Amino acid sequence: MINLIPLPVMLALFGAAITLIIPRRPIAQRVISIGSLSGIVILAAFFMWATDTHGTMALWLGAWPVPLGIGLVMDRLSALMLFVAGVVALCVLIFSTGQDKGEVRRETPVSIFHPTFLLLMGGIANAFLAGDLFNLFVGFEIFLFASYVLLTLGGTKERIRAGTTYVIVSLLSSSLFLISIASIYAATGTVNMAHIAVRVAELSEPVQLLLQMMLLVTFAIKAAIFPLSSWLPDSYPTAPAPVTAVFAGLLTKVGIYAIIRTQTLLFPDSPLSNMLLVAALLTMVIGILGALAQVEIKRMLSFTLVSHLGYMVLGIALASESGFAATIYYTAHHITIQAALFLVAGLIERRGGTSSLDGLGGLLKVSPLLALLFFVPAMNLGGIPPMSGFLGKVGLLHAGAEYGGWLVWVVMFGGILTSLLTLMAMAKVWNRAFWGTVPDNVVRIEDNYDGDAGDDDVRFMPPLMVGATSALIAFSLALTVFAGPLYSYAERAAESIQSENYIQAVLPEEVR
Repeated sequence: MINLIPLPVMLALFGAAITLIIPRRPIAQRVISIGSLSGIVILAAFFMWATDTHGTMALWLGAWPVPLGIGLVMDRLSALMLFVAGVVALCVLIFSTGQDKGEVRRETPVSIFHPTFLLLMGGIANAFLAGDLFNLFVGFEIFLFASYVLLTLGGTKERIRAGTTYVIVSLLSSSLFLISIASIYAATGTVNMAHIAVRVAELSEPVQLLLQMMLLVTFAIKAAIFPLSSWLPDSYPTAPAPVTAVFAGLLTKVGIYAIIRTQTLLFPDSPLSNMLLVAALLTMVIGILGALAQVEIKRMLSFTLVSHLGYMVLGIALASESGFAATIYYTAHHITIQAALFLVAGLIERRGGTSSLDGLGGLLKVSPLLALLFFVPAMNLGGIPPMSGFLGKVGLLHAGAEYGGWLVWVVMFGGILTSLLTLMAMAKVWNRAFWGTVPDNVVRIEDNYDGDAGDDDVRFMPPLMVGATSALIAFSLALTVFAGPLYSYAERAAESIQSENYIQAVLPEEVR
């Protein structure tokens, strides 16, 4: 069972290699890509069961003595993140196969898109499984390299400009990450996270604080936490819809995952809780105020993405098992919802001819199905009960109430305000895009179509695109239907990631 741990990474990377050497066989590329991601989802589901039944599993590669080798660790948290990431990536990939030939050539050239997409997933899987900081760095670099290509597909002026900003910010954060790893190795003599957790307690408090700050700043850039988030709304909206969806759903959450892992394992008694609480409050409030000011749907969703990262930072700042459990559940929810909304935004752009609210209207009448696809995840993002967004926020508020303190209560009030303003932002899209009169551009498209009027949605919303989006929305609703078992799983995951439990599962007794 333990020897299966590298398989998710291997499936993605081997799939990327095979699709790269058959660029002239698009159907075979699609089959291999979908097959690889389906295998990852199945493996992740198996690992969720295995880690919940048998506990954390560690595999040491390279035949080096522990802890010198490359350690891969599968616990409840990494298995859950891998499963949700696999489901989202699979739905996004199926969505992309619904594009017509002209759109594929313009937006997601198959010969480039599929191997790069699988490489992205391989890096994400490696980051979730990494047991040492350098392997975590390698995982980040793999998916960042792939993201540079995906972000600039089509080579338009806007995408190159956005890609340039994204590359500069990513290189800066990667350089800081590498400096952080070197500093930690110099201070502790190891890069294995479980081994660092044993040795970091021997360091003086100022050194511990410096190392913690370096890692937090690195991951805050990658996770787009305020005030290090301004790059995201300028980078994501210009990319093709499938790319934007997978970026919004997954990339920032890998940064959140890294913060959870390092905070619980390396710095469990963090003196920076108040700083994280302030960062959570500012991320939530400033992010959602930015969203309300937008008229372009994808840019608005990018700001809501930043805003709702603040909820996860709140749970991390509380540094309690209940706080981490709520954060884990909310992260799984937000990965799914944010990706689904960006896929819907792609459908809105196809159906209405634009994603700007100034050029949209009457979509409820033109396409009731599209209205339903937007309404469900929009209400979930806003936290309407009894959906998963509401349950995750209630869990975070409950953990905050247990923690207490005036600053926590201020942040909790900010979280409630952010939820209300999120509903206002979603209502703005609903009122302007789905109600009102149908703009001339939509009417003109219909008038110039020679087929049956009933075929309109099939032209603008191919069945594969609608099916993939619907499947992802259905998965998000499953997080509500099975909220009880899933939240219990998140609570057990929060317990297993605690420093003492993780160290006992990963390191032999003679090394601790």
